[in-house]
Amino acid sequence: MDIKTLAEKYEPYIIERRRHYHACPELSGQEKGTRAQIKKDLEALGIADIHEMEGCYGLFADIQGGGSGRTVALRTDIDALEIAEKTGLPFASANGSMHACGHDNHIAMLLGAARILNEVKEELCGRVRLVVQPAEEIATGARAMVNEGAMDGVDAIYGAHIWGTLDAPLIDVTPGSRMACCDRFSIEVEGATSHGSAPHLGVDAVTVSAAIVNNLQQCVSRMNDPLNPLVLTVGTIHGGSRWNSVSGHVSMEGTVRTFEKDLTAAKVMRQVVERTAETFNAKAAFDYKRLTPPVINENERLVRVAHDAVVKLYGEEGIGHLPTMMASEDFSWFGEKAPYVFAFVGSRNKAKGLTYTNHNEHYDVDEDVLKRGAAVMAQFAVDFLREQ
Repeated sequence: MDIKTLAEKYEPYIIERRRHYHACPELSGQEKGTRAQIKKDLEALGIADIHEMEGCYGLFADIQGGGSGRTVALRTDIDALEIAEKTGLPFASANGSMHACGHDNHIAMLLGAARILNEVKEELCGRVRLVVQPAEEIATGARAMVNEGAMDGVDAIYGAHIWGTLDAPLIDVTPGSRMACCDRFSIEVEGATSHGSAPHLGVDAVTVSAAIVNNLQQCVSRMNDPLNPLVLTVGTIHGGSRWNSVSGHVSMEGTVRTFEKDLTAAKVMRQVVERTAETFNAKAAFDYKRLTPPVINENERLVRVAHDAVVKLYGEEGIGHLPTMMASEDFSWFGEKAPYVFAFVGSRNKAKGLTYTNHNEHYDVDEDVLKRGAAVMAQFAVDFLREQ
């Protein structure tokens, strides 16, 4: 089977589907129309084994090959961002939301891969599962789909993200740490109110909170292995009721990004928060949650299959490298059920004026890369199933 030729044949379809979904984005948790249209698109391709999730607007569909074997999954995410689009594209969104992260491209690439694979399904040695995931931007969709059985029976899963700082048409399948975890914490500081002229009669929650914020950075600079990437950000602080009163309560929220699979950072942070508050006769409650684990390409075999798929289709010159980043992706939850590999598809093309990156209101992509993303996705599935 010639995957590259089929991808070129279906390029107009892939681009048309990208533009359709770009024009009608839906926010996280609201992707009802998007899911319905994707289901129609799959049915139009002759794919009938479709399962809709009950707890979220996700679905998965199976393409059964002519031969028996394992199951490989291919994933797309489908939600948009609350960003008013300013690209000026003829198919730009006009509903106040935007596929500024590029998920419209992910949908199109998956549909392209689905069309290719469904055409050659009799040659497949197993089953391909198409995973259509909502709510990636709020880091709840992947876990919800896992909980509803979308990954049951899956032996491996491939995911990819289009990226605005990677040059088109390169595809990155670098091994090792790719995207950090996304952890969220909250701190409630309890002091005692008093008049601003008599701070000694109260316990100032604002100054205690300031000390906590400063001391937490010691977790990064002095309590963390400097070879371990770690970002700790306090993003919000709310406290006080009057300008001339000592505040008795402050609430803070923030995020931690690292590649540690355990919650070592949380243990150290709790110690710093509670002891700092205690030093100033205040109390502090600390809560910590992991929203997404880190994305780490640690399965050597899957990285090799993905790398070889790119080279088989587009040569070594088709391989790119995107540096490790501290941004996050909830794709990693699928890794709780099966080994995975995560790739990046370059969308930056300076010659075409495409230099904005993801989450920008001007973000647009070089559509020439979409057939490549679809082809590599399909080739990975074929090669994984063949290698058994």
